[in-house]
Amino acid sequence: MTVNYSKIAVVGAGAMGRGIAQIAAQAGSTVVLFDTFDGAAERGRGAVLAQWQKLHEKGRFDAAHLEALSARLRVVGALSELADCDLVIEAVVEDIAVKRTLFRALENVVAATATLATNTSSLSVTAIAAGLSRPERIAGFHFFNPVPLMKVVEVVAGFKTDPEVCRQLAGYAVQMGHSAVQAQDTPGFIVNHAGRGFGTEALRIVGEGVADFATVDRILKDQAGFRLGPFELMDLTALDVSHPVMESIYRQYYEEPRYRPSVITAQRLAAGALGRKTGEGFYRYADGVAQISPEPTAPAVDVLPPVWVSPRAARRAELLKLIHTLGGQIETGAAPSSTALILVAPLGFDVTTVAAVERLDATRTVGIDMLIDDAATKRRVLASNPATRRDMRDAAHALFARDGKAVSVIRDSGGFVTQRVVGTIVNIAADMCQQRVCSPADLETAVRLGLGYPHGPLAMGDLHGPTNMLEVLFNLQTVYGDPRYRPSPWLRRRGALGLSLMHEEE
Repeated sequence: MTVNYSKIAVVGAGAMGRGIAQIAAQAGSTVVLFDTFDGAAERGRGAVLAQWQKLHEKGRFDAAHLEALSARLRVVGALSELADCDLVIEAVVEDIAVKRTLFRALENVVAATATLATNTSSLSVTAIAAGLSRPERIAGFHFFNPVPLMKVVEVVAGFKTDPEVCRQLAGYAVQMGHSAVQAQDTPGFIVNHAGRGFGTEALRIVGEGVADFATVDRILKDQAGFRLGPFELMDLTALDVSHPVMESIYRQYYEEPRYRPSVITAQRLAAGALGRKTGEGFYRYADGVAQISPEPTAPAVDVLPPVWVSPRAARRAELLKLIHTLGGQIETGAAPSSTALILVAPLGFDVTTVAAVERLDATRTVGIDMLIDDAATKRRVLASNPATRRDMRDAAHALFARDGKAVSVIRDSGGFVTQRVVGTIVNIAADMCQQRVCSPADLETAVRLGLGYPHGPLAMGDLHGPTNMLEVLFNLQTVYGDPRYRPSPWLRRRGALGLSLMHEEE
């Protein structure tokens, strides 16, 4: 095996440092582990050996290989013992002063040809390297926890980083069995930057009183296809981790509205309701299991009113076919009768705006989210407006639940839930490409492997249609008057020209 770095050091023997040391040794490097806390490096080595023993017992490798791996990983007691390392990876506390002090000390220890790397997740690589005599040899090398399982590494170039350093680190990441993605030194790099839309937009939806935490989670899992809802995810990662990242990226981007945090998470953090690890977050937990109230059943409606569908409804033909399949009586006149349930299916607009613009009777008007083909979802989402009568809301709920598919009924919202969240995710990703933070291909790889989204964000935009994404965002901006929703030039131009969001200019 060709090894870019035959001997490396990992400074910091916590969970991240241990994981990096494990995969580096598995890649064929000799690895030394150092930590300033007494006994931490020894405990770290012991944890890695225990992992290898488990893999051996599962038949992943034989006894000889286990012995060879164990021999490659050792502990040192002083920085001076790192003098002959080709690469030093820092995985200490996320404090820029601590990291700067460490790298200044390392410059006096390692050879001039050695590479220095920081595993920072949110601090500027350029700022960490500032003041070093050779800032060109330091780069970001950001792994995700748990390192052996999360198969992506962000290689981050600081302002003065030599491109060859990034190339070597990317090659080494591949030898360790990971996918390497390359990013410029911007707040959040790729994964934490691209992930801003999922949680922050969901928080805005709840903050507006549109739906509760559980309903938003159900919609984004069942309709949009995410593995975890945003509130489940924040409970899993814990708010003492996720909220500071929200604030950090927002501040580092000089209060860019797209990344605006929420008072909801700030309050829960202050109250100590951090998530699973404290037994209470957005949900309460008993023995590690979220206590979530069951969904209300669909209302019983003896006689359904006829249904009139707005001629401007998204996917109107599919919606009419669905209503027919569910046994609904469809009105075909130019205007609804006085008894009809009126259905609208806007992109980005709220039900109120559509009812006002189309001069519909708001008391009988209900919205349905048709961004995604109904056959591709496990849940339908309806929205009332402030004037909607209960009997009309119940009739719509009963109709669309007739075949047993789950139905969520929310209060009025521009873009319902899925449109808002998906549109925000796609828009942030498009703007990352516009800013040349990374290539479209690296962005897609990083998000799929680092966040586990059902599709990369650009592929998500292509799937739902760049022109649809543009319509959602333009209309959200009209409804809310918030620059948060202004479409990125990358999205606007590709949507206007009918190009894929993955398209790069020659």
